[in-house]
Amino acid sequence: MKEEVFIIISISLIIFTSPLISRFLRLPTITIEIVLGAIAAYYLLIFDHPILELVAELGFLYLMFLAGLEVDLKKLVNISSSLLKKSIFYNIILFSLSTAISLYFNLGKIFIVILPLISIGLLAALKKEYGDVEWIRLSITVGLIGEIVSIFALTTVSAALEFGINFEFYKTMFLFTAFLVLMLFVYKAFHNLIWWYPEIKTYLMPEVDHQEQDIRISMAIFFLMITVMIYLHLEVAFGAFIAGTFITTFFEEHNKQLPHKLEHFGFGWLVPIFFIYVGSSFQIDSLFHDGLIIKALLITVAMIVIRLIASTLFIKDMGWNRFYMIGLSQSMPLTLLIAVATLAYHNHSITQFYYYAFILAAILEVLIVMIAIRLLSHFTNLSGGK
Repeated sequence: MKEEVFIIISISLIIFTSPLISRFLRLPTITIEIVLGAIAAYYLLIFDHPILELVAELGFLYLMFLAGLEVDLKKLVNISSSLLKKSIFYNIILFSLSTAISLYFNLGKIFIVILPLISIGLLAALKKEYGDVEWIRLSITVGLIGEIVSIFALTTVSAALEFGINFEFYKTMFLFTAFLVLMLFVYKAFHNLIWWYPEIKTYLMPEVDHQEQDIRISMAIFFLMITVMIYLHLEVAFGAFIAGTFITTFFEEHNKQLPHKLEHFGFGWLVPIFFIYVGSSFQIDSLFHDGLIIKALLITVAMIVIRLIASTLFIKDMGWNRFYMIGLSQSMPLTLLIAVATLAYHNHSITQFYYYAFILAAILEVLIVMIAIRLLSHFTNLSGGK
């Protein structure tokens, strides 16, 4: 019981003080939460506990759910062919550069998958801080396609590491593909249903609602998708992401306040616990391992540089003074990077040294990119238009 008390008090204090310290130091709140989580773990105020791990995992899934809320499939379907081609080519460039770097420096094959990872989870945090500006909207659209590619890669690597290249591997990949096809049919069927019977929306989410029915429906869809993915042994984060896109696609026009209510709920306590847990999973003592910081910095630089190179595709769309914001904003695949690193470490594909290097690189990416975006937004007025 004493352990739980320490953890609860420590997390509560970090959640409360992080925004205050963030404003004082003019640093992103996320980075403060990660750093304070690492410090708390160093002084044994936070330590491994099944309940903390469970809540942190829920926070991660909720962050993916919030990322899905940024994507309206009805708008995505209407994406211009030129932007779609650029988005696909953007990912091709990332994987090509990643392959070249991994082969040139004789790194493991897992690096080919890790370096190009894209997760738009933190774009939800950027949007909350900088508003619905043009470079964030474009980055979310491009990042969505990249995240689908990344999650497909994650699912493939996960199945390969767990089962090897055998029947179970092919079975998992078949189920994943079948699930995607099924989701397309579900979206189409529900779209036709509410087109014929629009009153369904009002029934599910009444305009006069004293029971928070909109939140209840959203959470029901969120947990239902998670359950389906667990049952099929597929990547659970993808299910949470799809749940978010479902809510935005079909209910945002009906209830415009719903995404904001869900964001406030998540960023108020659940998501911060995940970031605190990420910080606590990193042992500060490991910083003194020979070459760890250098290795983490090299990984960080490589992941940022390949995205900046790929983002030159969008010079015509954003201009010379903003195109790099696409690459920078997608250089924080914190959740997927940690997920893949953990998976690879548990399956002995990477050593503990590289596991810590990836964790440190994930933290450094958030620190460096968030600070860089803040400085650039100050000097180039990125919160404005083109």
